Amino acid sequence: MSDLQNRMKQAVATAATEQIQSGMVVGLGSGSTAALMIEALGAKLNSGALTDIVGVTTSFQGEVLAAELGIPLKSLNAIQRIDLAIDGADEVDPSFQLIKGGGACHVQEKLVARRADRFVVVVDSTKLVERLNLGFLLPVEVLPGAWRQVTAELAALGGEAQLRMAIRKAGPVVTDQGNLVLDVTFAGGIAEPAALEGTINNLPGVLENGLFVNLTDQVLVGEINDGIPGVRDLVKR
Repeated sequence: MSDLQNRMKQAVATAATEQIQSGMVVGLGSGSTAALMIEALGAKLNSGALTDIVGVTTSFQGEVLAAELGIPLKSLNAIQRIDLAIDGADEVDPSFQLIKGGGACHVQEKLVARRADRFVVVVDSTKLVERLNLGFLLPVEVLPGAWRQVTAELAALGGEAQLRMAIRKAGPVVTDQGNLVLDVTFAGGIAEPAALEGTINNLPGVLENGLFVNLTDQVLVGEINDGIPGVRDLVKR
């Protein structure tokens, strides 16, 4: 990651924590920008600037980080509601539709985003796109015994799918739920995210896909202007 990109991520992560108030149940997202947000939240708790916070994590990685920072955690089944969820995204279009799942955590991320009263997305400016899936593949989580069948079904829908392979171990990536991930590209990108999200999720063997449709309330964008990191509150088109 470049120094400029890291500074953008840090600026937007810090800005996001300013929306957290004492007494909140907060959804803690996954990925590099969300990790910076979790670190900033931990610092505020340790300094006493915030109190009585409960976190709900979206990945095992986030759970480990939050626990190390002393952030009290509960599971989705142990809470009644989430006041605010903050998470990153791999792509954001002008209508605030997202692709998530680069870290293979999109099932839990979508559960938390759906449960939250407000869902705030934090990204650097490189994640903004005019149309989804032109630059980033769409993750689809599938049951291990169904990946070939789902690959064929996706091909019939015009999607070219490839099984996501692990980088530092032999074999495919395995999600926190014990499933596999297909990364899919559609020629020309995704013109109708809402329709495609439902169509893919109705395929037998699919647990969830990385299209986040009509969930996002606010997008905060980290950017560099004249060498100075800042944050832009994006306006939905």
